[in-house]
Parts: sequence; structure tokens; C-alpha cells
Amino acid sequence: MDFAASFALIAPELLLSAAGLALLLVGAWRGDKSARVVAIAAAAALFGAGVMLVPGLHFGTDGPATLAFGGLMKVDSFALFAKALIYLAAIGALVVAPAFFNSAAAGSERGMRAEYPVLILFAALGMSIMVSAHDFMTLYLGLELNSLAAYVLAAILRRDTRSGEAGLKYFVLGALASGILLYGMSLLYGFTGSTAFPAVRAGLTGEMGLGALFGLIFVLSGLAFKISAVPFHMWTPDVYEGAPTPVTAFFATAPKVAAVALTARVTFEVFGAQIAAWQQIVMFMALASIVFGALGAIGQENLKRLLAYSSINNVGFILLGLAVANQGGAAAMLVYLFIYVTMSLGCFVALLMLRDEDGALFETFADIRGLSVTQPLIAGALLVFMFSLAGIPPLLGFYAKFAVFQATVEAGLVAFGAIAIAASVIGAFYYIKFVKVMFFDQPAGVVTGKSGPAHWVLLGLTAAIVSPLGYLLTPSLTDLADKAAASLFFAV
Repeated sequence: MDFAASFALIAPELLLSAAGLALLLVGAWRGDKSARVVAIAAAAALFGAGVMLVPGLHFGTDGPATLAFGGLMKVDSFALFAKALIYLAAIGALVVAPAFFNSAAAGSERGMRAEYPVLILFAALGMSIMVSAHDFMTLYLGLELNSLAAYVLAAILRRDTRSGEAGLKYFVLGALASGILLYGMSLLYGFTGSTAFPAVRAGLTGEMGLGALFGLIFVLSGLAFKISAVPFHMWTPDVYEGAPTPVTAFFATAPKVAAVALTARVTFEVFGAQIAAWQQIVMFMALASIVFGALGAIGQENLKRLLAYSSINNVGFILLGLAVANQGGAAAMLVYLFIYVTMSLGCFVALLMLRDEDGALFETFADIRGLSVTQPLIAGALLVFMFSLAGIPPLLGFYAKFAVFQATVEAGLVAFGAIAIAASVIGAFYYIKFVKVMFFDQPAGVVTGKSGPAHWVLLGLTAAIVSPLGYLLTPSLTDLADKAAASLFFAV
């Protein structure tokens, strides 16, 4: 085993580990007064880790040279693409957090705490390990490192009842999902004699026994919880609503990327010889998520709960690309992931800007009535994001859905795609409701607070990417997604 080559492959993880440990000590010694410095250093570490990914993303990496530590990790183009999205989403969660924690929205716990950026850093580290996992032991290590940090982030406002409830629900249901995943892994180990992905794949070649099939189902069920796919979505609305809004923005972006990428790697690299066994499961989860996410959001008045159902709906479209079970579907899935992360981050930045002069946040439709009169720029950005999430051309969200539908039709799953298109029309109702309330209702006049430059920069950047200007990025984005998908199928 060449340790020097292995350490070179995981240089971003080493940087995040060193930065996380160092900043943890700084926070312990200096207390919450160091929170700003710790947040800046954490964002710099994430940016530095992202820069390390650029050569591999540009030139593409696959083959045996991507394996580290005897095959425990695989740092190919697919992993690099997912890591880049994770790091960008984590930086976004750090940028928008100080204004929230220093405002009345944080209640009696006003003031950003030093552990927040450290937890974001360790969560990003766990997700980085997840997407490079090439062994079930590595998979579980990364998954739990991310999950343990996420449970604390959800409940970081200790005196806020909603935050504490969100953290507890997330912990209990997350522990249940981890148990299901572990049981599935143990079954696969028992029937194949190994936890390494290639060895498990080899053991599952040919006719699959009933016990191995149960192992496959349990593993996919555990992973479905992490991506909040139906029928394992029950935690999502409550956690999204109860967690602090910057944490919700983080949950809606980075962990989704990591969990989807991990699910794709497991299905193709571990269960690739049994496509018929898992394709039906993924098809059901995709269609059920699309339909339930569309119908569940219709009656919601809380904006964060509505975006939670929107997240479930979009996960369905992402799984649509996975269900195609070929390289084109995987590439479309990655394109959708990038656009979805951009849209979600922009939406939650806009929600964080819905504040009064004291900084208290507003989260209901009643609060944004007539927003176009009092805050036209925020209302205009939300209009762009909502129409993009609905898949209305010429916004970039249309391209995301088009790429997935095209892959579905080319694979011969026309009826499957038609059902998804019909359900997307249902979902357009609650996105258009945003526009109706903001532009046609009488102004509520409660959103009077001013936002900082960081919020405006991030809002403008995400809105520009989602707008028709974003189509200028599609050639590069498609090329990166194709390279990533090709590396995923290199050994398949």
C-alpha cells in the first residue's frame, strides 16, 4: 500500500480535519468571542479544500490510481464533483449564519457560537468521506461523522423549543435509519464475506438469494432516509421548520448531495449486477417522492415547511435520473443536483432576508403579502427561484428537468417520465402561489429590516446562475457531469 499516494488523494479531507481540530481548540480556549474568526477560517479551509479538487475535475480521474488505502476510498471524478458541491454549500451556510445568530431571530441566545462553524466543517468532512467510500466501513464512518454533527446543528439553539424538537426528531429517526443500514450491511457481509464494494458486487453476481435481497432493501432504505425520499421522508418538514434557518439551508443542500452521490455509488458499484432488483425500488421512491412532495406542499402556510416538501419533490426528480440506470441518467442526475443546490441556497438566503428592523424573521405566506411593493429585489429573486423550481423556461430549473426527462425517454421509460411530468404540473401550483401572494396581494408591510452585503451578494449570485444567464454555464457543467458519470461507470 502506497501511503504517500493515498494521503495525496485525500488531501482535502486532511485539510478539513486539521482545520476542524485546530478551530475546535480555538473555540474552546477563546469562547464565543472567537466565533467570527473561526467562521472565516472554516470558510477559508473549505475554499482551500475546493481548490484542491480543481485539477482532478478539469482533467478527469478514474481507474486504479483513484483508490486510496487499499481500496477503502475512491477519489474519482464522481467524488470530486460531489465534494465541490458540498464545500460550496457549506461555505454558503457559513456566510449567511452570523446575521441570523446576531439578530432577534436567535431569541435569548443571540450571538453566533464558535461551535457552529466547527460543526459545519466536521459535517462537510463526513460527507466528503461518504462520497469517496469504496467500502461499507468507510461509508458508515463518513455517514455517522456527518450525522452526529447534523444532530447538534439542528438543536444548536438550546433554549428554542422548535430547535430542540427538531434535533431530537432528527436524532431518533436518524438512529433508526442507521440501524436499518447497519443491518443491511451485515446481511450483505454475511452472504458475500466482505465489506469492500467490488467484493460484495462479485458475491452478488448471478441469482440473488432472499437474504441478500433483504440486505439490498435495508441498505437502500437506510440511504433513502438520508435523502428524505418517500416513504422515509417523515422527518423532513419538522426538522426544516424547527432548525435555525441557516442550518435548514445547509440540510437542504450539502447533505442531499452527499446522500444522493453515495446512493448512486452503492447502486452502481455494489448492486450493479442486480439492476432489476433495485431499479424498481428506486422507481417507486422517485415517483412517490415527486407526487407526495407536490401534494404535501399545497396546504402549507409556513415557507420552510413548504420548501421541505419541495425538497422531497426535487429528490424524486433526482432519483428519476438514478432509476434510468445508465451513464446518461447519472450525468443528468448530477446536472440536476448542481442546479437544485443553487436554487435551494438562493431560496433560503431570501427567507433569511425576510426580517423586521430588530432582525426577527418571517416565515409565512401572510408575512410576504405584497412583498414586491416593500422589497422588490427580494420579491424578484424569489420569483426567479420559484419559477425555476417549477421548471418554467427559460430559467435554469427547466434545463434540470429537461435533462432528467430526456435521459428517461432515451432509456425507454416513457410512461415513467410521463407520470413525473404530470406530477410536476401539480407542483407548479404552490410555486406560483408565492408569486401571487408577493405581487398581487395587499402589502403586509412587515418586512422592513435591512440585510447585509453578504446576503445580497449570495442572493444575486444564485439568482444570476438560475436565470437565463446560467445557460452559459451548461456546456462546462455538462462536461463535468459527463466526466463524473463516466468515472462512476468505469469499473461497472
